[in-house]
Formats: sequence, C-alpha cells, structure tokens
Amino acid sequence: MSAEAARPCRARQGWLGRIKPDWYLLLILSMVAIATLAPARGAAAPVFGLATSIAIGLVFFLHGARLPREAVIGGLTHWRLHLLVLGSTFGLFPVLCLGVAALPGWITPPALAGGLVFLGCLPSTIQSSIGFTVIARGNVAAAVAAASASNLLGVLLTPLLVALTLHAKGAVSPHAVQAIVLQLLAPFLAGQLLRRWIAGFVTRNTAWLSKIDRGSILLVVYTAFSSAVVGGVWRMIGALDLARLLAICAVLLGLVLLATWSAARTLGFAKADEITIVFCGSKKSLASGVPMAGVLFPGPAAGVALLPLMVFHQIQLMACAVIASRYANRRDSEAESR
Repeated sequence: MSAEAARPCRARQGWLGRIKPDWYLLLILSMVAIATLAPARGAAAPVFGLATSIAIGLVFFLHGARLPREAVIGGLTHWRLHLLVLGSTFGLFPVLCLGVAALPGWITPPALAGGLVFLGCLPSTIQSSIGFTVIARGNVAAAVAAASASNLLGVLLTPLLVALTLHAKGAVSPHAVQAIVLQLLAPFLAGQLLRRWIAGFVTRNTAWLSKIDRGSILLVVYTAFSSAVVGGVWRMIGALDLARLLAICAVLLGLVLLATWSAARTLGFAKADEITIVFCGSKKSLASGVPMAGVLFPGPAAGVALLPLMVFHQIQLMACAVIASRYANRRDSEAESR
C-alpha cells in the first residue's frame, strides 16, 4: 500500500481510536445506578451529607493547589484570545442554555431546564481542553492559560451566574452564598496560597491525589442522586426526556463549536490560536460542575442538575476527538506541502 493510500487509513484509525467511552464517566454513571438501587436514606443520609461537604472542600483545595498562577498571568498577554474564550464560556453558553431552557416542554423537559442553565454557567475543562489542543497542534501555552483562567474565574462567576438565572425560581439554596464561601472559595484560595509550599508535593503525588480527587466526586454524585431518588427523580424524568436531552446537548455543542470557529476566523486569528479558541471555548467541566452542584442546589435538585452535564461531557469528548484529529491531519498535510 502506498503512503498516500495508507494516510487516510491511519487517519480513520486515529480518530476512531479516540472515540472511546470516558471510563471515569462510566464510574460516575455507576454511582447513579447504585444510588437508584440503594440510595442513602434515613440515618445514613446526614453522614453522607457531611462526608460530601468535606469532599467538596477537598476537591476545590486540590484545584487551587494545582492551578499554576504563572500560566494564567503569563497567558494574559494574549488578551484577545482569552476574551473570546471567556466570552464563549461565560457569555454565549449561558445565553444559549437560557434560550433552550425557555423552549416549550415538548422540546426541553421542564425538570431538566435548571440543569441546562447550570451547564451553561460552568467553566471550561482544563485537562481535555489542553489535551485536544496538543493533538490538533494548537497554541498549547495559550490553552493552559485560557483553561486555567476559566476555572479560576469560574469559582466566582459560576455561582454568580447560577444565582442570577435560577435564584428567582427557587432552584438555588437560600444559603448558597455562605456555602460557596465555605466550601468552594475558601478551600480554593487556601490551595492557591499554600501552593508555594505544597506544589512540589502535589506534583510528585499527582497519581494518588488524582484518585482522591476523583473519588471525592464519585461520593458527591452518589449523595446527590440518593437525595434525588428519594425525592422521586425517576418519576419526573423518563427515557424520552433523556433522549431529548441527548439531542439538545448535541445541538448546543454544535452551535458553540461553529460560533467559536467562525469568530476566530472572522477576527483573523492564526490557525494555532483558532484551535485553542475552539477547544477551550466549547467545553464544560465535569470536575468543577459536580461539586458545585452539590453546593448550589438543595437536596434532590443537585442530582437532576447533573444529568445535562454528564450527557454533554461525553458528547464533547467524542466530537472534539474527531475535530482534533482532523485539525492534526490538516496541519500535517500543510507541513508536507511546504
């Protein structure tokens, strides 16, 4: 087989190989299944609630300890790129999700409308945004800065946006402001302040700290869905609602990908910067969203609010794997033609 004939075959294997289930997401879904079959109720519920509060604080402490301030500060020099990414994450996304939530009930299930608005208010991912930018041969330094800045600002902006869009409907706990300070902001700032002394320890022990981080999120999901199951979530949401949610999330992602790509082209960004804008401006963070839902939404509402995020998360990984491979193949072809 010639090199020219082999290249399309390798390209197909490349993007097909990357369209894999997110195994951590499958673990999260297993927590939903366990909570459905054996929810924490009665005397066990307060115990799990306390453990969840501690776990949320730990997650945000580790977020603060991991985020390199140097990357955020250094990347701010590319301000046009960062404004576009942040504008998509905290501007375009919330507006689109508010619009979708306001659609008739036969399009958007009313029980999931609040979760869709919550999805729109979340920050971008860090790991997958940077990872796809690397695969696509984009501006990696700018991706690190943009994703880090998004998560840094998200600690403040996400609760504020959720409060502005959902508080009037009673979807946010009345004690959310106090909870945000105690469970999100304080641990995050503590991690940032202590980073000078613990950054080396965090870097050396990334593997097991990541397991603690992810295990904490699994606990939050189980507790949130236990409360939702006890509150009757599966009587409110059926298979048809989940099918409609899948279609809605796919359309949302497509609109944002098209908007970020078009804006980058229209504003004359270089190809490497365009790649960074597309991947950093179209993602929503599962790692930040799960603990935030546990703080911002009372009782059963937290489990329901997480459903759109979990569906969107898997769709964004699958779609961006294909897009990253196509970008990479195009960049390789351009390099060979020079």
